[in-house]
Amino acid sequence: MELLARRLWPSQYATVGVLYLDGEMECFILEDVVREVKGAAVETWKIQDQTAIPEGRYRVVIDHSSHFGCDMPHVLDVPGFEGIRIHWGNKAADTDGCLLVGDIRQTDWVGDSRKAYLRLFPKLQEAIARNEEIWLTVRVPLPGE
Repeated sequence: MELLARRLWPSQYATVGVLYLDGEMECFILEDVVREVKGAAVETWKIQDQTAIPEGRYRVVIDHSSHFGCDMPHVLDVPGFEGIRIHWGNKAADTDGCLLVGDIRQTDWVGDSRKAYLRLFPKLQEAIARNEEIWLTVRVPLPGE
């Protein structure tokens, strides 16, 4: 299964985009501010709990989150980041680098987040039950995309 997070509406407070599942729009996403400096070490541009993860392709598994007390999607091997999850929430204060999902978007905000999460999560579980790997690509669209 392929997830694609397209960062479309950045601001000084948050980054809103779209999450695609196997090429089809699934929901909106909200992340922290993108501060990445291409070619520079993460520690030179990351502000703890206020920075979106670097662009890239990451494996996603479902495992237990001690913070949330339940099984959730976990984005693995993100350079300079740990514990990155895909979960519910509405604004940058609800994420520490994680991707928040929602069905409604506004500037620096996503809404109907639990509804979007409860629709996405079973799809990820089904992929794992079929022994499919789940991959997440995070990127800013190229001009014209």
